[in-house]
Amino acid sequence: MKVAIGNDHAATDLKMEVMEYVKSLGHEVINFGTDGHESCNYPEYGEKVARAVAAGEADCGVLLCGTGVGISLAANKVKGIRCGVCSDTTTAHLIKEHNNANIIAMGARIVGSELAKDIVKTYLEAEFMGGRHQTRIDMIHKIEEGQQ
Repeated sequence: MKVAIGNDHAATDLKMEVMEYVKSLGHEVINFGTDGHESCNYPEYGEKVARAVAAGEADCGVLLCGTGVGISLAANKVKGIRCGVCSDTTTAHLIKEHNNANIIAMGARIVGSELAKDIVKTYLEAEFMGGRHQTRIDMIHKIEEGQQ
């Protein structure tokens, strides 16, 4: 699986750990984030990952900033993206199983590296259930298209 990863300056160290962990699980990583610690703007990295996922250049994405919220907001502006913030493994599992999220976001100031790895692993291993959940995804697409 190809996993796009993006981050801002607040999450550079966590991104490096998560990237290595994702690679150790046998996945390919595409790094769209900053590798530095100098202040930068999270929307540009959220957008880069979201566009790669929406275009099929990556199967899914992981976004990291201070809280995970700002970068997820940016990603969700790209058509076809369903990104949510995860701070625990239950959410990571359900966000894929019920919401078929194609990107998850985490906060480097919220979760530590070991929890972040567990969240990513849980998300990558989860599968979308379909059924009644697909109906809800279809409703989200209608909102996105302005058809509601």
